[in-house]
Amino acid sequence: MTPATRPAPEAPGAPADPTPNALLRATGLTKAYGPTPALTGVDFSLRAGEVVAVMGPSGSGKSTLLHCLAGIVSPDAGTVHYDGRELTALGDARRSALRRADFGFVFQFGQLVPELTCVENVALPLRLNGERRRAAERRALEWLTRLEVDDVAGKRPGEISGGQGQRVAVARALVTAPRVIFADEPTGALDSLNGERVMSLLTDASRDTGAAVVLVTHEARVAAYSDREVVVRDGAVRTTEWAA
Repeated sequence: MTPATRPAPEAPGAPADPTPNALLRATGLTKAYGPTPALTGVDFSLRAGEVVAVMGPSGSGKSTLLHCLAGIVSPDAGTVHYDGRELTALGDARRSALRRADFGFVFQFGQLVPELTCVENVALPLRLNGERRRAAERRALEWLTRLEVDDVAGKRPGEISGGQGQRVAVARALVTAPRVIFADEPTGALDSLNGERVMSLLTDASRDTGAAVVLVTHEARVAAYSDREVVVRDGAVRTTEWAA
């Protein structure tokens, strides 16, 4: 985003909110694991189609924030609203259904199912949503082709490289046409070259489809693919900056 398109500064004393009309918004999120606080009153917002990098050192609360935003973990206090619905008020079954329909996930180590082929892994979210196998695998192959790994469609995760596996994981995240993609250290297990390729493909595909991305990372080179950076330290959001 260029400086000319950035929002005008808020008036003195007004709350700084770079994402009016947010698709996803968290207010006052607090979470502790036993005596250890993970989040301490975090506010967060995300517009449709926006890529936001959540940065911070290990143990700062980045992944806990992502899990709360995605409805995987329930906060001890605070709320998460998605598309006008209070996600934190939904039961487990409704949150799971929402995740399958509207959210995509990419994790550090891919978390592909080792017994399934790559095309079956990508088709899995569609199959869980009730789509027939042939149609699901056809759509999965289209995404594998788009992510430049259609040549491994019939192989299992243990037979491919880490970079290929992470591109398969990105294809799986995108196959359901999600409105939000949650990516937790998606390049953390890759070398620089493969990491750059995965991020380029992920962000290009998300912008083409209009999906928003919450990108957890501790690497500045990965955060550079975002529109905005949110820095978390000691369980709190310390700064919010537009990416250069």
